[in-house]
Amino acid sequence: MTVQNNPIDTRQQRDHERYALQLYRGQQLQQVRSEVREQWLAAVNPGAAMQSCFEAAFDEVMFGAVIWALNQDPLYPKVITISRIPHRLGNLDIPGSRWGIDNPDSVYRVIPVSGDERYLISGKVAEQRLVENYFTLWDPDMRTVGLLSGKDLVVDADGSFTISVDSEPAGDRVNHIQSCATAKEFYIRDVLADWSGDRVNELSVKRLGEVPSRGPRLAEEDLALAAEYMRKWATNTVRWNNQALDKPANDFIFTIDRDTDGALRNQIYIMGHFHLPDPGQVLVLDVNMGGAEYFIAPITNYWGTTNNIVERNGCLNMMQSRANADGTYTFVLSTVDPGVHNWLDPDDMDTGILTLRWAEFEADQANDELGVTSRLMPLDEFLATAPADQRVSPAQRLALSQQRSDSYQWRLTEEKR
Repeated sequence: MTVQNNPIDTRQQRDHERYALQLYRGQQLQQVRSEVREQWLAAVNPGAAMQSCFEAAFDEVMFGAVIWALNQDPLYPKVITISRIPHRLGNLDIPGSRWGIDNPDSVYRVIPVSGDERYLISGKVAEQRLVENYFTLWDPDMRTVGLLSGKDLVVDADGSFTISVDSEPAGDRVNHIQSCATAKEFYIRDVLADWSGDRVNELSVKRLGEVPSRGPRLAEEDLALAAEYMRKWATNTVRWNNQALDKPANDFIFTIDRDTDGALRNQIYIMGHFHLPDPGQVLVLDVNMGGAEYFIAPITNYWGTTNNIVERNGCLNMMQSRANADGTYTFVLSTVDPGVHNWLDPDDMDTGILTLRWAEFEADQANDELGVTSRLMPLDEFLATAPADQRVSPAQRLALSQQRSDSYQWRLTEEKR
């Protein structure tokens, strides 16, 4: 299957993934991979559930580090999509690149910049505008130093736009992001709340000014940076996950600091870890949206990646979920299908991490009712009071799963060319 003009599957992206795979399979990075593997397993000492998903998740995190590291030259910037699931590229099997407690609704793209340079980011929005889209300028510690919301983006009649990026104030320029000495890269997220109908923005970048004083980085430099990122990706994942693992299981009380820990602005994150003692027990989460236009509940493993989010309900957003009569949402996290619509499926694992995310509030402010309460209880006890309109039959579950899988496939198909 091919699609016309897929902004995820660009020629630049394909070339980048081929080059990343070539380096990743080489002896030097495979040696780094082996070292990181041994150190990470020793640091986490995983139980059976996390051990079972380690190899696949670890491969994604390591390849994801290489994908990201190879687009770090501000004199030769590219628009590169990160955090993809495994896919085919011609006759090549491209590993996934998920990392950092990824959000399956989001298509993340990165562009390296320097505060000493000037850039133009050009693009085109889809006809169906996204509920959430941000151009976030980060410093080396993932702190926000510049930001433009897609809702503030000025577009032409055909949906096209241009964003100017330099160290000068905007003046009379629209769509301007002022950079600074510490600016390092853009982290651009397009949130696809409607998997079947939403499409990401088309994007390209151009550095302005004179011809660069040097050529692109050499392979040796790329290898050194990739090795650094591979080590850093594992270290950061342990640190981030410990924020949840240091708290009691099944208790969601930790709010990530968006300003100091690399989280994204204009979102609220509540993080925790779950443990289901036996298949007859479920974790019930009652969620108040607090006025948010957008919400998602994604399950991740201890290695920082989501599990099966295409064929199984490894995450659910508001559009994929069914609300209660009072506007709240009740989710059931269970290793067996509980027979209700809002089932969070941990992919047969009795433990993991859940990072709830709310975004897009009126006047950028959540109301006081935002929050989540959780309770571990027998499945039979929960079902005794579950509303009839929340129930689903096995046949309905199968249809929902097929619809979910079908709605994701366009992200993996190759562009007509």
